[in-house]
Amino acid sequence: MNREELMGYIAEAYGTEAEYPWLPGSNHVVFRHQDNRKWFALVMNVPREKLGLSDGGALDLLNVKCEPVMIGSLLGKEGFFPAYHMNKTNWISAALDGSVEDELLKMLLDVSFQMTRRRKRDGLGTGTGKI
Repeated sequence: MNREELMGYIAEAYGTEAEYPWLPGSNHVVFRHQDNRKWFALVMNVPREKLGLSDGGALDLLNVKCEPVMIGSLLGKEGFFPAYHMNKTNWISAALDGSVEDELLKMLLDVSFQMTRRRKRDGLGTGTGKI
């Protein structure tokens, strides 16, 4: 899945619009929840050398939030990198160059969307946020 396909999928699947919160001309795109404004996906174009890759140019990446144990196993797979410009314990970067299967990208988006959504109260008035 490339950048444009991914952005179209996110808009359709999650009903959210792309936001460009940085300087004009920046190609970094944020996708947020409508209710709590938390990010669940960040799409950006990063110089390959900043990812430890030797060949020049830039690479489109998707940053998503997921469980640390999942990050540990994903980092051993092709197309995954420690989160670029995000907390590396809870976020991971995935290449949008075809090296990561579309279904895996969609699953990671779902995980990130769920992890960043507004928590419902438990109904007991404790406000613990547990579901």
